Amino acid sequence: MKVYTRTGDDGTTGLFAGGRVSKAHPRVESYGTVDELNSVIGLARSATDDPALDGILADLQNELFRLGADLATPLTDKPDKPHVLRLPTGASTRLEGIIDRCEEDLPPLTNFILPGGCLAAAHLHHARCVCRRAERLTVAFAATDVRLNAEIITYLNRLSDLLFVLGRWTNHRAGAPEVIWKP
Repeated sequence: MKVYTRTGDDGTTGLFAGGRVSKAHPRVESYGTVDELNSVIGLARSATDDPALDGILADLQNELFRLGADLATPLTDKPDKPHVLRLPTGASTRLEGIIDRCEEDLPPLTNFILPGGCLAAAHLHHARCVCRRAERLTVAFAATDVRLNAEIITYLNRLSDLLFVLGRWTNHRAGAPEVIWKP
């Protein structure tokens, strides 16, 4: 299969359920930013040798592919075809469980901290920022009166919390001190 199809040379892209939209469409901005987030998480994975962190991040990358597919497939009044991937209800609850487990290892947060630390943690803090942007774009897209899977916005919100905690957890496990913000 060729990588290039030339179908997007006119500035449009195809959606999973059919039809074409501008590459600047808010839907494409949303799932494109989720794709960027997935890449930044891949950077964090490449910067760690911690199998526990790598496993968590691998699961997140797979979920983000599903979330991107969900964003790229408009909801309709018709039931989804079996091949349509949707982020399952309760996916954000799974993230809460990971947050709770990681926080058990961490000292309580009493100050704002600056992003950074070891390389993997720095990438996780970067991923958190990209996740927040994906969330903002998706909220704006949803406000255009487009129906979306309700789990998506909750998931992105919870994921940014998880990425913050994972950044702290990674630094803690690596023995890298947190840098306190001094106003």
